[in-house]
Amino acid sequence: MPTVTTDFNDRTIEYEQLLNDFKSLLKKNSLKFTIQREVILETLYNSDEHLTPESLHHLIQEKFPDLKTGIATVYRTLSLLEDSNMVTSLSFGAQGKKYELGAKNHHDHLICTECGNITEFVDEQIETRQHHIADELGFKMLDHSMQIYGICETCQQK
Repeated sequence: MPTVTTDFNDRTIEYEQLLNDFKSLLKKNSLKFTIQREVILETLYNSDEHLTPESLHHLIQEKFPDLKTGIATVYRTLSLLEDSNMVTSLSFGAQGKKYELGAKNHHDHLICTECGNITEFVDEQIETRQHHIADELGFKMLDHSMQIYGICETCQQK
């Protein structure tokens, strides 16, 4: 039976380093460092959820009610962060994307097609097998992403 790990509370990158990388990215793109952009990054960093731009915007409005952060700023910032691989996204077709910080350890996803719940997992046997298959086929794997779609236990019981 494979060992599956689902605890991702440990971050592989410290916030200060992430913030410095973000500031460099903004400067490289001739963009200003603003408190709104920092709050977007900080909220992603402190979240263990996969967030839509709308849910991220809502979290920011709840946590920082006096800070004027427009939804367009959230979308633009997420796009910039995704283009630089600081965040990753899972696409849900017409329902849009959900984002997470890209600085986590590698993991795969179980995605419920009923409720949208996402469960992260790591299985070393799957990881080993993927590398073995790539090697057998003479393929130099640079990265990979596994997304398994189905119905979660809670939705099955409904």
